[in-house]
Amino acid sequence: MILAIITTFLFATSAVSAGRSTRLLGGSVANFARLTLATVFLALWAHGFGQGLGGGALRWFLLSGIIGFGMGDLGLYGAYPRIGPRLGVLLCLCLSVPISALIEFIWLGTALSMAQVFWITVILVGVVMAVVPERTNLGHERQWLSGILMGTVAALGQGSGAVITRKGYMTAQALGLHVDGGTAAYQRILGGLGLTLLVLALVRLVKRAHRKKQISSPVTSSLPWKQAWPWVVINALSGPAIGVACFQWALAVAPTGIVMAIIATTPLAVIPLTWIIDKERPHIYSLFGGVLAVSGAVALALI
Repeated sequence: MILAIITTFLFATSAVSAGRSTRLLGGSVANFARLTLATVFLALWAHGFGQGLGGGALRWFLLSGIIGFGMGDLGLYGAYPRIGPRLGVLLCLCLSVPISALIEFIWLGTALSMAQVFWITVILVGVVMAVVPERTNLGHERQWLSGILMGTVAALGQGSGAVITRKGYMTAQALGLHVDGGTAAYQRILGGLGLTLLVLALVRLVKRAHRKKQISSPVTSSLPWKQAWPWVVINALSGPAIGVACFQWALAVAPTGIVMAIIATTPLAVIPLTWIIDKERPHIYSLFGGVLAVSGAVALALI
């Protein structure tokens, strides 16, 4: 319980700092920078005090990282500059709860009860109420729609990644082995970093080919690393390093539903931070929809 609560506040801090770094560096660069930094921190822990690449569940944690850190975070960092950290986190964490329930139903054959269907409906209604009032404040409709799509992709990665992580812990326990939270986070981030590096390389190749087709390319200024690096460090520590380590530790000692229920309240913790730091004041209907969606996510996870 305590670990999940700590994770919630760390994830909220990560979301706000990620919003700042993406506006300065762009989503792909900011995501790769914080993953690289976090990998260094987690490697020091895993190889110094943890199990390194051992533990018997490496393949599951790598797969969880590819889907959760890789696909999920690519979607989330694409959503941040388009719809902001508050709505991005709301979509990711609230939708990930029903998505994980559906994956469990498809993969493990766990049937959904009428109560679960009801709370899934509540989550969807709350998300729509939270997102729609912000449409006029987010600029171009195409940017708004793409941000919603990317936030949904992030939720898909988060939900499926959590289920696969749980499978990894079950595999390790079946072998009589123990994997601490820091080691699990390290093994996961290796998969996410690999996919992120591949996508970043492809994006660079596409941009380079596009520039060659132009008669003259404009001179671009260097990335503002001086202003961005403090936010990248805060993001790396509070998100994929300490935050995810606490998340993995919580999943190792508590049911996924309980952990996801507590972490689903992260969007509420993000609201005062974005209000203070980014001066982002939510619409009253958006605020009510966010509370409704979080309430539904908590209830569904507890069920």
